[in-house]
Amino acid sequence: MNRNSANRVILVGHTGAAPEVKTTKSDRKYSSFTLASNYGWRDAGGEYKDRTDWHRIVCWGNLAEYSARLAKGQQVYVEGSLRTREWTDENKKKHYITEVYAEMLTPLGKMKEKEEGAEADPNEKTGDDVPF
Repeated sequence: MNRNSANRVILVGHTGAAPEVKTTKSDRKYSSFTLASNYGWRDAGGEYKDRTDWHRIVCWGNLAEYSARLAKGQQVYVEGSLRTREWTDENKKKHYITEVYAEMLTPLGKMKEKEEGAEADPNEKTGDDVPF
């Protein structure tokens, strides 16, 4: 570990969708899901304001398989590090994405039941869209 820097992320939030385990071409299991965290404050006029930030969480190996037990809306504690990936699409345009690579994942509260047959968000990128 480099003693002159740190890359730690701790998040508590609710899953935006149930994670789905996929496998890379090199046979490594992974899952990804979005996590919403909220921040509230009162402005100068005393009015309550609220902001939601969305984070993309990536789990590998056994943690990926464990994450598949989470349902949409489940509150979870995630600890990990930030990683930024870069890729070029078929039009030669560069894309960047910053993700949280989870090292610890703890469901908070009662585990929610996964909805059978729930439709996926058409705007959410799937593992097929991730260039591994």
